[in-house]
Amino acid sequence: MATVEKMPMLAEGYETLSVELKRLKAERPLIVDAIEEARAHGDLSENAEYHAAKERQGQIEASLSDIEDKLSRAQIIDPKELSGDKIVFGATVTLLDDDDKPVKYQIVGQTEADAKTGRISYNSPLGRALIGRKVDEEVEVTVPSGDRYYVVSKIEFI
Repeated sequence: MATVEKMPMLAEGYETLSVELKRLKAERPLIVDAIEEARAHGDLSENAEYHAAKERQGQIEASLSDIEDKLSRAQIIDPKELSGDKIVFGATVTLLDDDDKPVKYQIVGQTEADAKTGRISYNSPLGRALIGRKVDEEVEVTVPSGDRYYVVSKIEFI
């Protein structure tokens, strides 16, 4: 029997996925109506509206299936309930780069990751390198632009 792998995420990531699921479910009947209307125009082989609506229907169904799968496997983690001296999922980490400039990241799930806002996936190269590290430990990460070196300066659970 196959085991189902849990997908860690923050509560806000779970809520974002739930909202998207509701939006897609609300769009479903509109697409069915669009398909019916396009079908009424006659010859389906040259009906661009029909083909576009069918394609959108397929996209919605695939997205619904994907989101439902993620939500069913979600393991919601609240960083405020965590503590310790090691970097774990949900931790907010301040690193010092080669120039001793501080950079701050929160370790989050894959669906919540957004490097521009300082949220990196635990599966990313930097996320994997950080998990389990402590303050003052050096971290070496190989990224497409080359090797990067950081020193863990602070670990917070906020």
